[in-house]
Amino acid sequence: MIKALLRIVARRLFAIVPVFAVVTVLVFAALRILPVDPAQMSLPPSATIEQVEAKREEMGLNKPIWQQYALWARRAVAGDLGESAQYRMPTAKVVLERLPATIELAMCALVFAVVVGVTGGILLFTVRGTALESLGMALTSVVMALPDFLLALLFILVFGVMLPLFPVNGRLDPGLEVPSHTGFLLLDSLLTGDVSIFASAISHIALPVMALGLAFSPTIVRVLHSSLINTYQQSYIRQARLRGLSDREILFGQALKNAILPVVILVGTQFGGLFGGTLLVEMIFSFPGLGNLMVKAMQTADLSVIMAIALIYCAVTLLFNSLADAAAYLLNPKLRTA
Repeated sequence: MIKALLRIVARRLFAIVPVFAVVTVLVFAALRILPVDPAQMSLPPSATIEQVEAKREEMGLNKPIWQQYALWARRAVAGDLGESAQYRMPTAKVVLERLPATIELAMCALVFAVVVGVTGGILLFTVRGTALESLGMALTSVVMALPDFLLALLFILVFGVMLPLFPVNGRLDPGLEVPSHTGFLLLDSLLTGDVSIFASAISHIALPVMALGLAFSPTIVRVLHSSLINTYQQSYIRQARLRGLSDREILFGQALKNAILPVVILVGTQFGGLFGGTLLVEMIFSFPGLGNLMVKAMQTADLSVIMAIALIYCAVTLLFNSLADAAAYLLNPKLRTA
């Protein structure tokens, strides 16, 4: 089984390579047709025409676009993503400094969404056939209609202004510093052993996590609710009732482990959307992650940073789709081969 699982994962990972390559071509071409000169952007405003032309030659911008792409791809494979025009430093370093914050935010939002979604789906299923089920379905429809950035603004208004329970910007209270061991603030704050620093980090990330997680959790609620209803129509559930198993034993011992499969696939395939949703949410909360960096890069036409972040979002989406396939293989015996 382990060999088969590894084979499935390897096959999926190899399959995303050509897709990722096509995305790099499209993004690279789109950025090159913009009316922006990367060479001029990477030099000070006082640079002479000769210096700009020399920089264009150094960057290969005087060559055909396909040769420019080949040069970029060769450097990218070696880890050189160019130089940020805004920060005057390697793009890879700029992006990697912000990446842990976005990963931390997205993973916390995913955990929040799954906990809320699975709990809500089970509760909604247990009240099936009653007015509470209709009320719950209506509530999920309302929440699903609200995009994550609108939820973020509502949370700022309610929990940041009207009821000032949470801070609405940054990652830590002013004056607090945490040595960066891993780049993940929650983990680094735990390593310091200072509870107040960890509490500050939790309070700052709470509202962004709630905004992203609540935008995704209603879909999980609905999928799990529907999957449980379908599962309860199977013959093995009726047999479990005939054996005298209680409703709790049937739900958690028999039905849930089979009904959860669509949720796992949903989480894997939709995580890319949740990860991409960090862009606006980070900007709203002044959260120093990739989303905030992307907005600033677009404002300053920092093409190398835009390219790098766009490819990270693409890679995360493709990777989690592959992991969802592997998880489905583990959870569904029908997909397994001898």
